[in-house]
Amino acid sequence: MKLGIKLVALLFLLIGINTVQSQTNRYNVLFIAVDDLRPELGCYGADYAQTPSMDKLASTGMLFNRHYVQVATCHSSRLSMLTGRSPGAGKRKSQDGARFMPELFRRSGYHTTCIGKISHSPDGRKFQYNGTGNGEMELPNAWDSLPTPFGPWKRGWGTFFAYADGKHREDGQGHRDLMQFTVEKDSDLPDGLMAETAVETLRNYKASGQRFFLGLGFFKPHLPFVAPKQDWEAFSDVKLPAPSEGKIDSEFWHRSGEFYKYNAPHEKTRPLSLEATNQSRRAYLACVRYTDRQVGKVLDALQELGLDEDTVVVLWGDHGWHLGEQEIWGKHSPFERANRSVLIIRIPGMKTAGVKTDAIVESLDLFPTMIELCKPSFNKTQNQLDGESLAPLLMTGVGNQGDVAISYWNDAVSVRDQTHRLIFNKKTKVSKLYDLSVNADNSVDCANEFPGIVNRLEGAIQKPLK
Repeated sequence: MKLGIKLVALLFLLIGINTVQSQTNRYNVLFIAVDDLRPELGCYGADYAQTPSMDKLASTGMLFNRHYVQVATCHSSRLSMLTGRSPGAGKRKSQDGARFMPELFRRSGYHTTCIGKISHSPDGRKFQYNGTGNGEMELPNAWDSLPTPFGPWKRGWGTFFAYADGKHREDGQGHRDLMQFTVEKDSDLPDGLMAETAVETLRNYKASGQRFFLGLGFFKPHLPFVAPKQDWEAFSDVKLPAPSEGKIDSEFWHRSGEFYKYNAPHEKTRPLSLEATNQSRRAYLACVRYTDRQVGKVLDALQELGLDEDTVVVLWGDHGWHLGEQEIWGKHSPFERANRSVLIIRIPGMKTAGVKTDAIVESLDLFPTMIELCKPSFNKTQNQLDGESLAPLLMTGVGNQGDVAISYWNDAVSVRDQTHRLIFNKKTKVSKLYDLSVNADNSVDCANEFPGIVNRLEGAIQKPLK
């Protein structure tokens, strides 16, 4: 272990640490991405959830109640966040700047590490589910190190779809159980191994003194629902709320194909029975609990090493997830549950710690935010960024945020303001409007009742990007 630390420190010396850059680069970055994490945490008001680590982070940072992603699927959501580019942006002349957020920090003298799923691939390299592919970098020039531990699963997608004992969904053996809660140790599953790797990486950074951008992407609670036994048992006596009933009046409703492909321990009816619904929701929350414990290990290490004093921490969910609401299980929709996700940001010494803001923000806002907060010495992006920096909001509680958030899904463009969501069909040119001011799962189209709101939100779609 000590030898590893010395080698890393020597490597940093060999590549050269620019003291001027160190003064310019204000903060380190710990960027934690959690796959399929909907805002159903204690800090978001779900008192039945067991998420003390994320709750603690929210109490020392700022929680964004109304954070929306650009696309409710992993790859596109992450690409928009990492590039700061909207899927609706037109062609623009590129320039000699960084395309991806970690690339910009790397060009500023930061050492950049990717553990787990930050882009689409679970290890930062291009491979197919079955392991074929050339293994080239998914984000060229972004990462110095890709130390994702594969464990007995041997490769990236194996770790992503992992079951216990090295088995996984893509190993050709027919493993496709919806849920599994058999192992005792966190490190018997990939997310536990990744937390251990992240802690060791932080120790190396502490020893070297190098500025860093550490991307840590946890896999759970993405399907399949797999976690240690303790996380399943923790909800044995917890009464979970049933999802709101009613299939949404929309051509973009889907049949939850990914969810229903798995072998379930219950009858796969449409809609699910109340018992099956409760079992599946319990499994999802057990995975969230497991992830929360791994987040806690990393944040505790950050504090114990004294690195929290000059590190920006971002906890970001790549999209939401339907847990039976509107008779949907999964993401892949233009609806509220799929597009609203978790965002918590903590900066050293922030005066707004513990604030929960209702400002409408988008994942697009993260790239300009990190530039303004960290002041990297190289700050030129390949394309103009489409979001707004959240730095003023984080530092003062007041910011110039947008009135709406815009998301995309196939032929749908979805616009969310403080009270309503409009879904515009690009093929039919027809809009449907849902009043979410009382019920986030309102499934009845009210476009004919509120033509003024429809016109205003349709205008937001046509508004040119800055």
